[in-house]
Amino acid sequence: MRKKIVIGAAVALSTVLLAGCGSDGDSSKKGKDHQADRAGKTDKSVSEGVNPKQDGAAAGDGAAVKREVTLEVRGSGSSQIYYNLDSNKMETVKLPWKKTSTITLETEAEKKVGLGVSVVPGSVTGPDGMLRPADCVISVDGKQVADNSGGKSMCKYTVK
Repeated sequence: MRKKIVIGAAVALSTVLLAGCGSDGDSSKKGKDHQADRAGKTDKSVSEGVNPKQDGAAAGDGAAVKREVTLEVRGSGSSQIYYNLDSNKMETVKLPWKKTSTITLETEAEKKVGLGVSVVPGSVTGPDGMLRPADCVISVDGKQVADNSGGKSMCKYTVK
């Protein structure tokens, strides 16, 4: 049974990683943003110590955008989880579990395409005695944006 859970988590992880590698078809602009990043150009608001938090900042205005992201796995007992937030980690945790981090979108590409965050909860025993994925929720700036209701095995969201 544990082997099936680990295999399921690996499949979910692969799906998340591959989804993050997609293209929106405008590779020329992405290439320019990437070249600018590699050339060492920085955002003035970040390098000069200006407060970069601007909710709803336009993609072309040059200001960094900060988002507070919270991942939660609900339930009781302990469970293995995999999450992608400020790092990619797999660990055994005591439920309920919560992790909050501030995501900073600095480049034009990050603002346009966003950054993916996800959590793959391990199995917990349901009311019927059967194993099922633990409940998970993703919140951005205090607003719930994703959950795994409806039988989904994970929570994922693209932060913009």
